[in-house]
Amino acid sequence: MANKIDVVNDVANKSINQGDLRIANQCEPKSKPLKYSHCFARAFQPDKLRPPRAFTRPVLPHSKRKLVLEIGAGKGKHAIEYAKLNPDEVLIAIERTQGKYQAFAKEVHKIRQAGEKLENLTPIHADAIPYVTYAIPPNCLDSVYLLYPNPEPHNPNQRWLNMPFFEFLLSRVKDGGQIILVSNIAEYMQEAKHQAEAIWRLPCVLEPVPEDSQRTHFEIKYLARGEVCQQLTLSKPKGYRTRFDHIYLITS
Repeated sequence: MANKIDVVNDVANKSINQGDLRIANQCEPKSKPLKYSHCFARAFQPDKLRPPRAFTRPVLPHSKRKLVLEIGAGKGKHAIEYAKLNPDEVLIAIERTQGKYQAFAKEVHKIRQAGEKLENLTPIHADAIPYVTYAIPPNCLDSVYLLYPNPEPHNPNQRWLNMPFFEFLLSRVKDGGQIILVSNIAEYMQEAKHQAEAIWRLPCVLEPVPEDSQRTHFEIKYLARGEVCQQLTLSKPKGYRTRFDHIYLITS
């Protein structure tokens, strides 16, 4: 990725240098009341989306069980290990690419054939945006994992914290819930941290991934060749307001 990156939102749309993130994308003064808890102006339009093909609404857990979402699960390494280590939590893991999803589903089938039920893991083959729009009610996710997403070097509008859909995703997260974003690209993570704080107004912590972490195949590869991977953990404050807090689409 080039040293110069584009930070995109609707308050200020500027190209900025990596070291000058603090001056761009400023919200209105915090003394002025906001209708919502953020100042991202462009609104997601869930009513424009159709449900994924052969869509089935998932059976969501009892409120006492944590519900976790992983977007971009790949071949399922993190999802499978997470489900094994957290049997009291329910994980929905979405992968769009057919080949990766097939490898993921095959591995889950193999594990279940060997006698391990993994009943708390639901692999999904779908585009995450329409799937989440129709499948996940407001205020029900305890955490969301975005592990090594495409950094979209040529289309910054499609980076997670630059998309209108991110507001909808936030509305699905419980107060106190977290969104975990991980990447090996420092500029991408600095932009995400800036957007989280200045635009979405979310408390967040940026920290290095331990050198012995092995959550995904990408993570293993990047760390093995000495790259620094970083994790940005965003927390949703109590009382956080979005446009979609009471919207839940019903399929016909």
